Amino acid sequence: MALIIKDVIFLSGTTQISLESRSVSFVIAFFFFMDVSLRVFIEGIRPYFSDIFNSLDAAIIIVTLLVDITYLLYDSILAKIFPRLRIVLRPVRLVILIRVFHLAYQKRHLEMLTRRMVSGNKRRYKKDGFDLDLTYVTERIIAMSFPSSGKQSFYRNPIKEVVRFLDTKHPNHYQVYNLCSERAYDPKYFHHRVHRYLIDDHNVPSLSEMLAFSMEVKEWMAQDKDNVIVVHCKGGKGRTGTMVCAYLLASEIFATAEDSLYYFGERRTDKSTSSKFQGIETPSQNRFVGYFAMVKNIYNLTLPPIKKLTIKKFVIYSIHGVGKGNGRDLKVQIIMQRKTVFFCSASKNCRIFHDAETDRVIILLSKCPPLYDEVKVKFFSSSALPKYYENCAFFFWFHMSFIRNNRLYLSRSELDNPHKIKAWKAYSPQFAVEVYFDDI
Repeated sequence: MALIIKDVIFLSGTTQISLESRSVSFVIAFFFFMDVSLRVFIEGIRPYFSDIFNSLDAAIIIVTLLVDITYLLYDSILAKIFPRLRIVLRPVRLVILIRVFHLAYQKRHLEMLTRRMVSGNKRRYKKDGFDLDLTYVTERIIAMSFPSSGKQSFYRNPIKEVVRFLDTKHPNHYQVYNLCSERAYDPKYFHHRVHRYLIDDHNVPSLSEMLAFSMEVKEWMAQDKDNVIVVHCKGGKGRTGTMVCAYLLASEIFATAEDSLYYFGERRTDKSTSSKFQGIETPSQNRFVGYFAMVKNIYNLTLPPIKKLTIKKFVIYSIHGVGKGNGRDLKVQIIMQRKTVFFCSASKNCRIFHDAETDRVIILLSKCPPLYDEVKVKFFSSSALPKYYENCAFFFWFHMSFIRNNRLYLSRSELDNPHKIKAWKAYSPQFAVEVYFDDI
């Protein structure tokens, strides 16, 4: 900017521009060009250029960039042919100077556009000078994305803005729940009213965590009618929705898992922007909300009796086209209490049989340990199967206390990863996994 001011003010002197000045000027012009390009990408071509000032701005930036490229490559030649060219083009440099101040004004606008692009059609709070990826699920329950600082605050909720919002709207009457196991922040931002539940992304909380959260929130809400809770994970959908739905059930705002899940999705989705669903999409998270409904309705908000079983075998249906198509490329990992308790492959701890006639694979396990409470099963493939969540082909969570008749059947839509539309090329509609258990 200092170079531009110098060039505008000092009209006399040599007509030759130093290479350093030309290079710096080009970098500035190119930066402005990228700024305009990003805004066009975020807002869309038609909406952006419908504003005459935006069109004029873009035209000036393009002309400026072309002039700077010309300066950079041909300055010495132009100085000889057109010795007064530098003076003629000084008004263009004055425009660049004005653009610098304009960019400073536009920076906040660009940040907001970027955050809106990242949050998609999640319902945002856009009132009273705030624009945050934040939704009032009810008058006293707030769901939001992760409050960020540093570079991440450019495209996610800036933590200082979140603090300003909460201190303005709910001073001394809010508690924040961070459900991320992978990231945190200094609790002093929120006056040390932060509670953490360490849940991995795209995974589930334990039933005991869901119960503890619900009881804790009920107690907080009962202390004062103005008290609110603010719940977040990374995007404010999956883990957040799972815990919020648990509280909606525990507090009897809803009686069924289906109603609570539907309500959360409706509140989190801004249908005026897009019809894309912004609720809980991961099958295992949906399953655990269903489990919690049974904890509330059958066990009166106490944990169910512990049931211990072992896994006898897995039966995978419609295996054709999945990896090698015969199951020989599959490996199985069983996780309980955050530890791997069993692992098997075609050459270790299991036998794999392919029944081509019925298009299924049977995996017989050897020496599976007793399993109880929350269990996670991951299937890996050495073939080119798509890997989405958890860096594996597919996985699922279940709770042993809710296994009936020693059998669990999960269709494609109930398996994590195959449930995604973009994975359907690899998994047919009939793809399913059935788990058979043995009593101890």
